[in-house]
Amino acid sequence: MTSRRLAKVSEAIREQVSTAILFEIKDPRVKNVTVISAEASPDLRSTKVYVSIMGDEKAQSLSMHGLNSARGFIQAKLAERLQLRYTPVLHFVLDMGVKRSIEASRLLREALGDSADSSEPADEFHDDDDDDVPPSQSETSSEDDDVG
Repeated sequence: MTSRRLAKVSEAIREQVSTAILFEIKDPRVKNVTVISAEASPDLRSTKVYVSIMGDEKAQSLSMHGLNSARGFIQAKLAERLQLRYTPVLHFVLDMGVKRSIEASRLLREALGDSADSSEPADEFHDDDDDDVPPSQSETSSEDDDVG
């Protein structure tokens, strides 16, 4: 099978699974779920569905159990909506990429926020000739006093 057709089928599966999770699953465990992508096998008999679940580990675990319980229902919806020779068996995989990017963004905001709150201006692109001058003794002694 060509990679272009495989990519189209994977995208159609992602859309249909996302629609089914969002609008048709009534399981209270399945919430805050975003379908990131789907990877269909070359023979279209199985598909890995990558999902992101917002919340703590307990909420993620509950949602994954709910998704695995609803897998047959979602596969039935896929069979109705997509005209494929075989309905792929779905395997849900928790994708931590979104949570990691949010965490990295939060850490960067904190780091940039701390440098902006300091008494010195945070202008990194200020081009002075004083950059090569070492700090004065009074600046270093005040930093040493805070440590001890």
